[in-house]
Amino acid sequence: MAPKVLISDKLDPLAVEIFEKNGVDVDFKPGLSPEEILEIIGEYDGLAVRSATTATPELIKAGKKLKVIGRAGIGVDNIDIPTATEQGVVVMNTPFGNSITTAEHAIAMMFALARQIPQANESTHAGKWEKKKFMGTELYNKVLGVIGCGNIGGIAASRGVGLKMQVIAYDPFLSEDRAADLGVQKVELDELFERSDFITIHVPKNEHTSNLINKDTIAKMKDGVRIINCARGGIVNEADLKEALDGGKVAGAALDVFEVEPAKDNVLFGHPNVVCTPHLGAATTEAQVNVALQVAEQMSDYLMNGAVTNALNMASISAEDAPKLKPYLKLAEQLGSFAGQITESTIKKIEIEYEGTITDINTDPITSTLLATLLGSQIESVNMVNAMQVAQSRGIELKQSYNDESKNWRSMINVIVTTDKRERNVTGTLFTGKEPRIVNIEGVPIEVALQPNMVFIRNDDQPGMIGDLGTLLGKEGLNIADFRLGRKDEKSGAICLVALDAPVNDEIFAKIQSQKSITSAMRLKF
Repeated sequence: MAPKVLISDKLDPLAVEIFEKNGVDVDFKPGLSPEEILEIIGEYDGLAVRSATTATPELIKAGKKLKVIGRAGIGVDNIDIPTATEQGVVVMNTPFGNSITTAEHAIAMMFALARQIPQANESTHAGKWEKKKFMGTELYNKVLGVIGCGNIGGIAASRGVGLKMQVIAYDPFLSEDRAADLGVQKVELDELFERSDFITIHVPKNEHTSNLINKDTIAKMKDGVRIINCARGGIVNEADLKEALDGGKVAGAALDVFEVEPAKDNVLFGHPNVVCTPHLGAATTEAQVNVALQVAEQMSDYLMNGAVTNALNMASISAEDAPKLKPYLKLAEQLGSFAGQITESTIKKIEIEYEGTITDINTDPITSTLLATLLGSQIESVNMVNAMQVAQSRGIELKQSYNDESKNWRSMINVIVTTDKRERNVTGTLFTGKEPRIVNIEGVPIEVALQPNMVFIRNDDQPGMIGDLGTLLGKEGLNIADFRLGRKDEKSGAICLVALDAPVNDEIFAKIQSQKSITSAMRLKF
């Protein structure tokens, strides 16, 4: 059955065509009330939204089949990402679809500030001719300070360079090479405040950037500075900005975003030196088409091929990597499940060793899958999306190592689980590049393909054990599908994995455990 997606906000109709072209069933239902969406969300594998729909914890939990939420745009304030992560729902956005549009809006706001265009426009429409009132300032050779020089900030910076401005940028993640490519000077934040004639903000709102522009930071700025915010409301303290505008410290401000939106009332409204727009950064025809097409392609690619792009709560998987990863993900799932089922006490540490050709591909999704199945044996509601978070919250140490050479196999994954009582390890590989196999358990070489119903047995390696076990299972009407043995040497005990055509009930399992040469037995399900 084809996966099914609900588009609950107004997206360009081309998004529907993209979903359908990729084999995804889609319902285009913008304008539904939250109650109506809640009532039907259980039918869908994916939810595509803009800003009108709020993906609340209640909505996400009601989406029993939900695998992915796609936001056509950058901001995901309307999606409860912690709940989505907890429920195993991938959250994607489209960070590049409206980058040019938002950067251009910031530059337009800068021009509007420099030449007082909105105020002059209003005056002229009113029949006034106030040429002397609207004395502007040139942008040429002025210092433009860019706070945040990522996708959008980088474009804004390059536009400033094109206007022959002196562009300086603050961004902890901006490399010197990238700054040189853009033609900007990388500086610390305080220096940016001190030198800039214009400051444009292009950072997300978080604990580090909330209230970034406030009374104290404004005091560090050049007198007559002009401030532009097309990023997120709450980065600029609006009350402090008004005070600085009233006192003349700030010559003007242009805001596209506000602390409270929709902004029906705001302390800055009506101020003669403030330009305001109603969150129009992404409001161009081209941008709306771009983000709609992007989100449809990304969601389709995930639902149909397992590719993960621009996800906010899990590692990315490229469309090229997805088919390569598929057999490794199956192997990781089996390794994690096996290691988890034979681990009976509290996990303290998990080590994952990658060897051979597997080190050439993106192992992050493999790690997440392995952790999910391993931890799932002890903890409820663990999945590929939240596995890392769950491990961290439980204080479980995770260590990963990589070696591009493997002694025995073309590629190999070894998992070592340390508990409060002991250490266990299990190793797996792929046969013929696609068939998962367990090849070592706690130092014992053994080659086995895991099957749905298995019994893992440790024994004293005494003559007759196999015959006695086979006789017992035969008398109980359980057919052996596969039987694998292994031991380190003659002096050590042996292990065996028995695959059966049906599950072993409690009564039969008690009889297996009571066999004289068997030291321990575990029922396993895969």
